[in-house]
Amino acid sequence: MANLKDLKIRIDSVKSTQKITSAMKMVAAAKLRRAQESVEAARPYAVRMERMLGSLAQSVGGTEGAPKLLAGTGNDQTHLLVAFTADRGLCGGFNGSIVRQTRTMANELKAAGKTVKIFCVGRKGHDVLKREFADEIIEEIQGLGRRSVEYHEAAGVAQSITKLFEDEAFDICTIIFNRFQSAMTQIVTPLQLIPFEPAVSDEAEEETADEGPKAVYIFEPEEDEILAELLPRNLAVQIFQALLESSASEHGARMTAMDSATRNAGDMINDLTLTYNRTRQAFITKELIEIISGAEAL
Repeated sequence: MANLKDLKIRIDSVKSTQKITSAMKMVAAAKLRRAQESVEAARPYAVRMERMLGSLAQSVGGTEGAPKLLAGTGNDQTHLLVAFTADRGLCGGFNGSIVRQTRTMANELKAAGKTVKIFCVGRKGHDVLKREFADEIIEEIQGLGRRSVEYHEAAGVAQSITKLFEDEAFDICTIIFNRFQSAMTQIVTPLQLIPFEPAVSDEAEEETADEGPKAVYIFEPEEDEILAELLPRNLAVQIFQALLESSASEHGARMTAMDSATRNAGDMINDLTLTYNRTRQAFITKELIEIISGAEAL
């Protein structure tokens, strides 16, 4: 039979843990509201930027003087995978889903005879991926978005990736991040950034099919000059959007995980309290039996 003192200590310990998880849930909920507002405000800009570049790329992509960020190196041998994870844990499967997707893509590329390099944004992803891909990890960045995600942080990541591309360290760059859908749902999303590859949804294809003759646009300055200016900026914008999506997803996952932990702690406290009361009643009954037996013996 369990000792009453041990049960009491364990109940107090679980109650302390419940207070911590409840506080973390409330903090994550407050941060989630701000992060969600930032994500929803930034999405239209990122989508329009990508759509505009897609329109320009259709007329310039096949030409000889197309920007390198659009045309690529002409090879697809070396792939750079940029994994966006968090610096902290206690957020459910948020980090694990990114690590699994990165590991799957890396193994598939290796099986196809490609060279894989990994760029880790966030400590948790680096800590896990280095166990299997220590030789493939070429760079790591931590501490982004500690208070809130800022554009200059995304610009710094974009500059690092651009420098690697200019140094011919890779041919194709793909970022992997969690796209925020709700507090309970985050969608793992791979997005190719270099060379630029505009995403075409099914709805967009249907709209294009239903449209009549397209308008003819005259660009000033020329398309290639516009692309040379906008492609690096688009890289920073898409990384900024990925950081915002990742931040909102992290807070949502942490809020959900801490809510579940708080409820589980409550269930455990109830079970331990019931066990404590039963044990206490058994001790009292035993002592009464001993007292009555002793009195009858006299």
